[in-house]
Amino acid sequence: MTHPTQFAVVVVAAVACVYDLRTRRIPNVLTFGAAVAGLVFHAAMAGASGAMTTVGGWLLGIALFFPIFALGGLGAGDVKLLGAIGAWLGPAVVLPVGVYSALAGGIFAIVVALRIGYLGQALRNLKFLGTFWLTVGLKPVEGLTLEHKAAPRLAYALPMFVGLLVTLWLQ
Repeated sequence: MTHPTQFAVVVVAAVACVYDLRTRRIPNVLTFGAAVAGLVFHAAMAGASGAMTTVGGWLLGIALFFPIFALGGLGAGDVKLLGAIGAWLGPAVVLPVGVYSALAGGIFAIVVALRIGYLGQALRNLKFLGTFWLTVGLKPVEGLTLEHKAAPRLAYALPMFVGLLVTLWLQ
C-alpha cells in the first residue's frame, strides 16, 4: 500500500472521530465522499483493476458491520465509515481493520461501562440478547438498540480509528 492511501484513510478516520465524538453522527458527505475519492484515486493509479479493488473494499467494509447495524447495535454512519476505509485500503486490508475495530470497541465499551457503573447491566443485557437470539432468532430486541436512550452510547469511529492504526502498524 502506498503512503498517500494510508495518509488519506487516516485523515478520513480522524475527521470521522471528531464528528462522532462531538455529535454522535458521521456525515454522509464524509463517508460517501471518501469512498468516491478512493475510487477516483485508485482508478487513476491502476485503472479498472484499482477501481475493482476499491469497490470490493467498500462492499466488504459495508458487509462486515451491516449485520450489527441491522440488529440495532451500530449506526449507519459507522457502517459507511468502514466502507469508506475499505474503498481506500481494499478488501484484504479492511477485514483486519474490522476485526481490530471490533476488539477495540469491546475494550472501549467495557471501560466506559466500568467508568459509569453500567457493567453489571451490560452483562445482563448480553445474557438476555444471547438467550433471545437462541430462542427467537436474530432480530433487534426492543429496549436494547441504539434507539434506547437509557444505555450509554459509544462513538464507534474511535474504535475504528484504533483498529485502522493497529492494522496499518502491523502491515
